[in-house]
Order: sequence, then C-alpha cells, then structure tokens
Amino acid sequence: MTAGMQTTRPTPPAPRWSTIVLLTGIALLILASFISLPLKWRDFFSQDAIRTSVEFMRGFSPPELAPGFLERIGYATLETLAMSAIGTLLAAFFGLLLSLPASGRFGMTARLATRGILNVLRSIPELIWAAVLLIAAGLGPFAGTLALTIHTIGVLGRLFADTLENCPPLPEATLRINGVHPVAAFLYATLPQSSPQMMSYVLYRWENNIRAAAILGVVGAGGLGQMLKYHLSLFQMQQAASVIIAMLVLICAVDAISFGLRRIMTR
Repeated sequence: MTAGMQTTRPTPPAPRWSTIVLLTGIALLILASFISLPLKWRDFFSQDAIRTSVEFMRGFSPPELAPGFLERIGYATLETLAMSAIGTLLAAFFGLLLSLPASGRFGMTARLATRGILNVLRSIPELIWAAVLLIAAGLGPFAGTLALTIHTIGVLGRLFADTLENCPPLPEATLRINGVHPVAAFLYATLPQSSPQMMSYVLYRWENNIRAAAILGVVGAGGLGQMLKYHLSLFQMQQAASVIIAMLVLICAVDAISFGLRRIMTR
C-alpha cells in the first residue's frame, strides 16, 4: 500500500425511522409502567422488612434429613421427572403432527386453523390447564402430565412449524421433480435438515417442564410441588427446605444433561 493511499471506512447505515419509533415506544412503555405501579422500594428495604425476612429464612434451617423423609423426596423427584419427560415426549409427537399443516403444507386455510389451535393451547398456562384437568382426572400426576402435554403441544407445534417454513425448500423440491413421493421427499430432505433445531427445542422445553412440573404440584398434581405445598401449609419449614433443595438439584441436573445433549447435536 502506498503512503498516499488512504483507507476509507464504510459508514454505518443510518437507523430507520420505524426502528427509532419502536424503541421510543418501548422506552415510554417501560417508563409508564414504573410510574403507574405502586412500587414501594423504601418499604421493601426497610429494617423491619429485612428483619422479618431474615427470621423467616432462619426457619428453613437445618433441612430435614431423616431417611424416611428423604425416601419420600426421592419418590416425588422421580414422579416430577417422569411427568416432565412423558409430557415433553407426547407434546413433541403431536406438535410435529400439527406443525405440518401449520407450516402451510396443506393450504392456507389449514395453516391458519392449525396455528389458531396452537395459539390457544400455548396461551393458557400449565397451571390453568392443571386446575381444569384436576376436575376430570382427579388429584395426582396424571392431571399434571396432561397439563404439561397440552401446553407444550402449542409451544412445540408453533416452533416446529416455523422451523419447517424456514427450511430451504430446494432439496425436497429436487426429489419431488425426480419422481420421489412427497412423503419420502419430506422424510429424506426436509426433516433431516430441521431435526437438529427441533431436538434443541424439545430439550429446552424439557428443562422448562421440569420447573413447571414442580409448580403444578401446588394445585395437587403430584411430585415435589405437592410435597412443598403440604409442608408449607403446615409451616414445616425444615421439611420444605429439603424439598426446595431437591428441586434445585433436579433442575440443575436436567439443565446439565440438556446442555450436554445440545452440544453433541450441534457438533
């Protein structure tokens, strides 16, 4: 490069007005939320509030470590794990089936109708589904598993449909032009391209369902959540502390397993 030559740096593109308006609207919405809500930060950090919180937390120590109680926690942990695993597997299967019409493969009418169903399923939280299903299925993990399945079908079905829509259509179209059956072309071209992303979604939802399964026990859907509600309602804080620790250990273990599986798949 000669000494007289000067390098010109490319000027970054100016932000679009639509982006500026959107960011300004979000900032104003956040500001209005802080102004409208009666947030009593001073009362939250007062000496009386801190003292009461410390006394409450002291009631959780030491955790209950009796062998019989730990055995009950172990059974409830397996029950919570089974609820999340079965709910996620069933949701992945039915979500994949619903994602086919939701991705537009059977026309625009089927796409809009299926996406409407998926929106309804995922817009209702698992806790509401469990409260409704407890009337039909009764107390226990069956209602919790159904609640996780129904909600997760809506989530995974939408994610799977978006993945199929964003998949490059050329490989499948090439096979169909050469006389391959549409089902075989989908199985050999589109599905292998989409499966890594779909499996990543399934593992991520399994992590979320572990947390949700622990919460669903609050309405009587079994597992660790039901034990936690029982002991907290009786103010048995030491037993509740053991249940909370079991929840944390289970969630951390599932997070680690899911992270490892995703790393293997992406490689």
